[in-house]
Amino acid sequence: MLSIESRPAGLEIVGTDDETIHVTCDTRNSDEGNASRIRLRFSPNATGGKLAIVGEHLRHGNGAQIRIEIPKKTSLMIRMPAGEVKIEQISGDKDIAIWAGQITISNHNWNYRTVNASVSIGQVNAPMYDASKGGFFRGIEKSTQGGEYRLRAHVTTGQIDLQGKRVTTGQQPQPD
Repeated sequence: MLSIESRPAGLEIVGTDDETIHVTCDTRNSDEGNASRIRLRFSPNATGGKLAIVGEHLRHGNGAQIRIEIPKKTSLMIRMPAGEVKIEQISGDKDIAIWAGQITISNHNWNYRTVNASVSIGQVNAPMYDASKGGFFRGIEKSTQGGEYRLRAHVTTGQIDLQGKRVTTGQQPQPD
């Protein structure tokens, strides 16, 4: 389990075959030294670890883009006030909450036992479940017999996009 707490930013979390965590940062502006204001604090524990991303300039929304490469099979918990979270090719439980922004989750194998994706104001898109809902207090809840993982994603104001292969109950995933 990897827990991530971040100031407002763009997070891209990508699964790799490595058994280590690798973090890179791009501040997207010409002011030299802004990257030095970002602080990463990793605290390992018995079940994984916690990564805290803090930094003075992150409060002002200067476009920090942070790429986190982790093992493909990792459960995630992410908390962030605002920004964009992209998760690619990660198998494991996911619990993601942001106040304002966008969550995009793409998996090659959409193997979830339960899915709960909701927005207070915004849009939820999940083509593998034939769902696209927008407005106030919108979401989808799905259960798939034989699924392995749990997904909970919530955005107070913004959008959630779930991308992957369609799962038909009792069958192997099929391409979209």
